[in-house]
Amino acid sequence: MWTEPYLETCCRSALHRLMLSGAAGRPAGLKDQPCLERLARMGLATQDADGRYHPTPQGAARHESEILSPP
Repeated sequence: MWTEPYLETCCRSALHRLMLSGAAGRPAGLKDQPCLERLARMGLATQDADGRYHPTPQGAARHESEILSPP
């Protein structure tokens, strides 16, 4: 049974871009800002003091399981 919260397609894309951004992270104010905020509320991303978003370990695991290795 699926136990993780559903990710909208736009948020899945934002999570993928977040992973691709590497250590630099994603800046605030881009078109995917609402998705980055949603990912942060879900615990899949975090925002640093400079306002840039970075994946959490949970976000990296979700990216691996749902985006890189879909069921």
